[in-house]
Amino acid sequence: MGLCEQLQELYEKYNDRKYVHPDPLEFLYNYEDIRDREIAGLIASLLAYGRVKQILKSVSLVLDFIGEPFNYLNKATKREIYCDFKNFKHRFTTGDDISSLLYSTKELINEYGSLSNCFYCGVNEDDDSILPSLRMFIKKFGEKNNNNFNSLLSIPEGSSAFKRFNLYLRWMVRKDNVDPGGWENISASKLIIPLDVHMYRICCGLNFTDRKQADIKSALSITRCFKSFSPDDPVKFDFALTRLGMNKDESLNILLRNCLIT
Repeated sequence: MGLCEQLQELYEKYNDRKYVHPDPLEFLYNYEDIRDREIAGLIASLLAYGRVKQILKSVSLVLDFIGEPFNYLNKATKREIYCDFKNFKHRFTTGDDISSLLYSTKELINEYGSLSNCFYCGVNEDDDSILPSLRMFIKKFGEKNNNNFNSLLSIPEGSSAFKRFNLYLRWMVRKDNVDPGGWENISASKLIIPLDVHMYRICCGLNFTDRKQADIKSALSITRCFKSFSPDDPVKFDFALTRLGMNKDESLNILLRNCLIT
């Protein structure tokens, strides 16, 4: 069985919501209204660093408090938001960090109508990937926060792999049994693999990159490899591959051994 067939087999096995927990993605299933889902998804993805148990606790704390995200941001003043989350703490993320994210989100929705519209304003159909639009999207958040970047907002011009933002885009753009989608005006073919250390090691084992850092250049290089197997949806295998290690699935070792043989 070739690598493409193995990847497809893994996708078909893990493309099921029963494998989602514990993953902050599960919070998005609570929101049918895309206006709520895109806000909840942003919060869940950007807090997705550190220990899984703490991630779920922190995301739950924010989302439980705000209830319906769109209505909360529509009604809350800047002062109220900062007051509501003054005692929030998630690793390096402070109450001011999460408050500035929420208030910037409110401001961008007021300006563009939705986060989807805000993102799409930066989309150029001629771009090979979503990266230029993503950098512009992050920059817009920074502009609403006096160009201050923190634990939740990567420096847009930096070499970061933008893992958490690319995870957010995967959730919002793709639609299958796992990813809920909702941003229908953006092509999944332009998405970039959400590259963390775990995925980087897997992809090194698959001979998808020989770069020494899990940065944006590595993410783009790895995405091009996945694109050779799935041109219209290069990040479709992301969820399945990240589940292999978590579930101690022997398929990962078989996959890597086959790559060494070839």
